[in-house]
Amino acid sequence: MNVDVPSGIELLAAYGWTPQIAERFADSDIHGSPGRIVRVARGCGEAVTSAGPLRVRPSGHHVCTGDWVIVREPATEGDTIGAVCAVLPRVGVIRRADASGRSEEQVLAANVDTVVVTVAADTALDLGRVERLLALAWDSGAQPVVALTKADLAIEPVFNGISAVAPGAPVVEVCAPNGCGLSELRDRIHGTVVFVGASGAGKSTLVNALCGREIQATAPVRHRDGKGRHTTTEREMFPLGDGLTLVDTPGLRGVGMWEAGAGIAAAFPEVDELAQHCRFTDCAHENEPGCAVRAAVEDGDLDARRVESHRKLRRENAWVAARSDARLRHERTREAKVMSRAIRAYYRDR
Repeated sequence: MNVDVPSGIELLAAYGWTPQIAERFADSDIHGSPGRIVRVARGCGEAVTSAGPLRVRPSGHHVCTGDWVIVREPATEGDTIGAVCAVLPRVGVIRRADASGRSEEQVLAANVDTVVVTVAADTALDLGRVERLLALAWDSGAQPVVALTKADLAIEPVFNGISAVAPGAPVVEVCAPNGCGLSELRDRIHGTVVFVGASGAGKSTLVNALCGREIQATAPVRHRDGKGRHTTTEREMFPLGDGLTLVDTPGLRGVGMWEAGAGIAAAFPEVDELAQHCRFTDCAHENEPGCAVRAAVEDGDLDARRVESHRKLRRENAWVAARSDARLRHERTREAKVMSRAIRAYYRDR
């Protein structure tokens, strides 16, 4: 083992260090100290190491909040910034299609064990958006939990509606100001916990309530449309104790699919199960003969809205995958042309 792990490992333990994580570091042949990225901002990361907090340069690595990394301490006495030497393979990755539309993925958080999908009960529910977030959560391999926030301000009974679109995911009604539901929510989460949802859904308020102190700034939603003010602007990790770490995230405007086929299937298990009985394996559940999914809708055994939402996410996922493949082919063709020109120039100038 080349990674230097001092005996005083308590600080890293507060951020999720376990014997299993230690084994992953032991497999590396890169010299350095273990650390975890707790925040990324303005081209630099903030890591927690066994020696204490340290600002680090990515040094060519793509790092995100939650990454386990091997870092090298500052080389000179006056330098206060270390360098990331390696990023351990990620598990439990929350990712979406990049909001810029460049056919690239954006990793929101890494090495996540629980995903808390926050849904505000005081606004009109967007079930399709909830299903999107659940698909991303399931695709990561982490356990989704739905936190129905602002339950005391609910404009209508929404618990059953949310439960119907979240099979396999516990739904917890919470009211952070008075602490209602917090103990149940804490019982449902474990390990590294990331909060995702729209701006104004109450993610930062929940983080503050669970931590028992005001560690994240919050602001009321806009009165004219009920939307959040995007008070949280960066993904940041906070230790909660007992092996729990919380990752707060900015509100998500777009929730694009990125290679999320497994997550979509897990978010719509009833549709996926019926699809196994369709006559054609590539059935789109539209006009194909022998479609078991459409038959279930016609018999009233399956919600037509769920089928349409499932179909929409599958189409989007396939479109993004095809566009990504096209972009990669274009880049490879461009690189080949650049290499070809360089070779011709080399022989021409000899």
